[in-house]
Amino acid sequence: MPGAVWLAQRPPPLPAAVAVAPAPVAVSASGVAATSAATPDEPAAPIRIGLPTLGTDAPVVPVGVDERGEMAVPDDVRTVGWYRFGPVPGTAGSSVLAGHVDDRIQGRGAFYRLVELAPGDPVLVGSAGGSARRYLVVDVERVDKTRLPTAQLFARDGPPLLTLITCGGEFDRAAGHFRDNVVVHARPA
Repeated sequence: MPGAVWLAQRPPPLPAAVAVAPAPVAVSASGVAATSAATPDEPAAPIRIGLPTLGTDAPVVPVGVDERGEMAVPDDVRTVGWYRFGPVPGTAGSSVLAGHVDDRIQGRGAFYRLVELAPGDPVLVGSAGGSARRYLVVDVERVDKTRLPTAQLFARDGPPLLTLITCGGEFDRAAGHFRDNVVVHARPA
């Protein structure tokens, strides 16, 4: 599917699967939770992402790996996938959310304008527990798919980090995918 996030390398080995069943949460158009059943100190699975600078507000669903052993991405280009075998946003390590840039049939994806983010832009993540976490973008980079630092992107330790990934760069028609990935890192605000 054109615009899919094709990670050139596999994520780190998976721990035992964790069941994640997102519960409904009221999230405003800006991505901020309207209720607070959980506190920011109680991390829960992400269910919504807001990129106010871009006017983006999209649902998030848990994903694992596909048949190639790469991070799966939802078929619906308007939905973002959270790598459920990695850290929950707000905990140690890199919480990875990936989405499509576009698709020739479905059109623009949730992360179509991701490359337009800049350091200091806010990222809001609504959780299944009813809370919202605010992050600030620290960098935006384009990385050749063959050089994607997956060990770093999927780190399970270190300070909390939110990593957003989509496709970018030139579209390689022969290969059927974009040549690069756009990678955005954001830290808790």
